Amino acid sequence: MDKSEIKTKVEKVTAQVLKVDPKEITPTANFSFDLGADSMQSIELIAALEEEFNIQMDEQKAREVQTVEGAVEFIAGYLK
Repeated sequence: MDKSEIKTKVEKVTAQVLKVDPKEITPTANFSFDLGADSMQSIELIAALEEEFNIQMDEQKAREVQTVEGAVEFIAGYLK
């Protein structure tokens, strides 16, 4: 799976979990500051991404990811 496919899936899951307009989701969008994720939604987002990509992420490291492009890079590392 290439980064373009990962990005598309991350954007889709982010829009669903955070209930935001997909147009608001840009590569540099910060999950908390730009997209309004609180701590509970962050946990839900990590779980949803794990399910979407069928991976098990290090939750502590995943919570340190702040942006959409950061999430794409982080997930790409798990898919290699």
